[in-house]
Amino acid sequence: MKRRSAVKAMALTSFSTPFFFSQGFTSIKKLLSTADSGFKSNWENWPDMKWIGPEFWGNRLQDWEIVGGKAVCNISAPNRALHILTHQLGVENTNFQQSVIIDWKSDELVENSAAYAGFRLGAKGIFDDYRSAAVFGKGLDVGVTGTGQLMIGEQLSENKLDLTKPVYLSLKSSAKQGKYSLTLSGSTSKNNKNPIELTAEGIAPQDLEGNLALIANCPKKEESATSLVAFSDWVFQGDKIVESADQVYGPIFFAQYTLHKNTLKLTAQLAPLELIPNIKVELQLKKENGWETVQTSSLDPNGRIAKFRIDGWKHEEMIPYRIHIDVPLKDKSQEFSYYGEIASQPKSSENLKVAVFSCNADHGFPDQEVAVHVKKHNPEMAFFLGDQFYEGTGGFGIQTSPLEKSYLDYLHKWYMFGWSYRDIFRTIPAAIIPDDHDVYHGNVWGEGGAHAPSDEGWGYVAQDQGGYKMPPDWVNMVQDCQTSHLPDAFDPTPVKQGINVYYTDWEYGGVSFAILEDRKFKSAPKNVLPEEAKVLNGFIQNRDFDIKKHYDIDAELLGDRQLNFLETWSEKWDPGVQMKAVLSQTNFCTVATLPEGSIIDSIVPSLPTPEKGEYVAGDAPTTDMDSNGWPQKGRDKAVRIIRKAFALHIAGDQHLASTVQYGVDEFRDSGYAFAGPALNNLFPRRWWPKVPEGHEPFPGGAKNTGDFEDGFGNKITIMAVANPYKSGFEPARIYDRGTGYGIITFDKNERTMKIECWPRNVDPISNPAGQYDGWPLTVTQKDNYARKAVGYLNTLNLEGVENPLVSVYNEATGALEYAMPVNTPTFQPKVFSTEKHRVEVRDQNRGMVKTYAGLAIEKDQKGMIQVYLAE
Repeated sequence: MKRRSAVKAMALTSFSTPFFFSQGFTSIKKLLSTADSGFKSNWENWPDMKWIGPEFWGNRLQDWEIVGGKAVCNISAPNRALHILTHQLGVENTNFQQSVIIDWKSDELVENSAAYAGFRLGAKGIFDDYRSAAVFGKGLDVGVTGTGQLMIGEQLSENKLDLTKPVYLSLKSSAKQGKYSLTLSGSTSKNNKNPIELTAEGIAPQDLEGNLALIANCPKKEESATSLVAFSDWVFQGDKIVESADQVYGPIFFAQYTLHKNTLKLTAQLAPLELIPNIKVELQLKKENGWETVQTSSLDPNGRIAKFRIDGWKHEEMIPYRIHIDVPLKDKSQEFSYYGEIASQPKSSENLKVAVFSCNADHGFPDQEVAVHVKKHNPEMAFFLGDQFYEGTGGFGIQTSPLEKSYLDYLHKWYMFGWSYRDIFRTIPAAIIPDDHDVYHGNVWGEGGAHAPSDEGWGYVAQDQGGYKMPPDWVNMVQDCQTSHLPDAFDPTPVKQGINVYYTDWEYGGVSFAILEDRKFKSAPKNVLPEEAKVLNGFIQNRDFDIKKHYDIDAELLGDRQLNFLETWSEKWDPGVQMKAVLSQTNFCTVATLPEGSIIDSIVPSLPTPEKGEYVAGDAPTTDMDSNGWPQKGRDKAVRIIRKAFALHIAGDQHLASTVQYGVDEFRDSGYAFAGPALNNLFPRRWWPKVPEGHEPFPGGAKNTGDFEDGFGNKITIMAVANPYKSGFEPARIYDRGTGYGIITFDKNERTMKIECWPRNVDPISNPAGQYDGWPLTVTQKDNYARKAVGYLNTLNLEGVENPLVSVYNEATGALEYAMPVNTPTFQPKVFSTEKHRVEVRDQNRGMVKTYAGLAIEKDQKGMIQVYLAE
């Protein structure tokens, strides 16, 4: 038997002395004081709360709570399972036994033979991992039905129990000649008088390998909001039970942080402990003499988060931290801690490596291979760029009301995200930004925070009218959970309905990242396009409608507030910043095709997956207005501003990994964008455009690379794209859909950005050449404003300037053309008109500025300006 590791704060009681169920429950409890290898639930010592404890996982979170020392399934519904995380049934053909007390709560389901409660044995998930089994595990159910009969699978007892009394249920196993015999005993007497029994023979050993769980089940048609059962005194032991005490999860699930301009912001995600009076959450740092509490926070009752902020963070070395709480139980106080590290920030002269993720459906859960492989890259930042989960995550869909239940419904999915990926961002800073599915939308056009009329239905009808279907308090809760650790918002003024904003900039390791909110200000296409377009879910249903003719419609993409932010960010460079990038949910183009004539993308999951190397014929670019290829005018405004900062654009959302170069007025006149692959995707999008005669692919690329226009007429140059193909790996719905993650390395000395795109199942150490075809790619900082010059101004001799920043302004308009720190002795500014320009040269280290006005294009290219900045 695997022994318990030394883990603090385990709400477990153990025993080893053999016991027999015939002795009754009173005798069983007496054995616990001298025991060391079994388990007994401890709910009687916990206060009432909407969570079931650190060694359990309940499906769903909102369906299980502790009330009066018992684990209550507070709903009557199908397949409500409560898994023990710390103990599993192992592969050895040895014996085990267990018992539990069941209080039947539902009068409506008495005499319903399809309703039952009891044990689930040998629960297995899609993957050989206790977490997979805890969420998706199916196994052998044994227990008592609504008619009072004992059941083992399909087998039922003839005799019945009185469900108006507590049912004392016990199970014994016996391994004989390679098969198992199970004997289930039930009584309404605490001393087990007059029990009824049911025995099942010939059970295959593999059916009893996997998770142990309690189960409460009723048919879907009988579902109601009334409690089904309450469980207490769950006890089990036996040599078949394998123990892993470190598999507890909670009450501190994970934490994420950023460090920006000497301000540390950290958000800890906790369980629903808000009913416990005066619960306090501590942020502690490891000092020479042990752990020191540096800040205390209260628990937010909606998102169940604790927020911390430390200004004046001056540590240059790595600092271990832990989140600590003290929970008052009835028998004693119990301490819990979650451990992490505040990384030492890379210097502005050093390389900075970031990992890029998005689109995390649950069919790869718990995604252990991703966490293992990403750690081998040693990234210094992590970006989760939306769709941290989908509505179906966990297998039960969504619950949208009442509000408190919808909070817990969200947390159930959010906890799964952390269970998969917390070890990636446990020791490095992370940006996490929500996208449409995070707020229970298939698509969302935020309309500045408006309310979507969800009373008209939850699908396309509500979405297409724009706004948020969920209440504003719920939307703010989601944003708090995912973004409250980000640097302070550029302009925190809420939008409509009091929905908060988070768009901001984050400086780290010599790179400044502008973090955008793609969806919040975006116009709903149905509200701005002519009715004749017949918009459905962001797609034009009228095949005769030409969206390219509606460039000048009055539609928002980022909105004026975010455009103003980008203008400010593009112009301002702090002394330590050498490079810039933009983070958003999706890129500013539509890299997707569908079979020609398609007017909706709901067909995507059913499209056949090609063989590797096969070119799919008959596709055409889509006009999916959920992408940031629409509205085209808003897209062009954003791209024109971003290129002023020579910034790389990093995004997710599309499910189809791509590296493109934007064009506005002509191909390749703007910067590059990397849309990372999905971690797990539901819609395997693809890029199979028709290739015209004479088309020139990107050098070394496939024929679907090179210059194209997307469905809206936006100019894009495809450098690489990771179309789905038959990989030969199982499960195919993970590996045949172009899934994985991105790695981007900012080289501040060479001023390059190396973009990598990795399949999730490839080990980067043992298979360093295993990236998707077309990657890695390296682009230079100057490539991110590749617009052709009309001419050049005088060359600047910068030898006397420390850490120079060169900003070029058009004197006729007063507008910034671009700004960039220069790491070469000379720099000749390019310009895009024959008008006169003003050049500002800033010595970033000493804070001095020299301005040169009235500069014209240098025709003979020989003039030089010696920049001299006096002390």
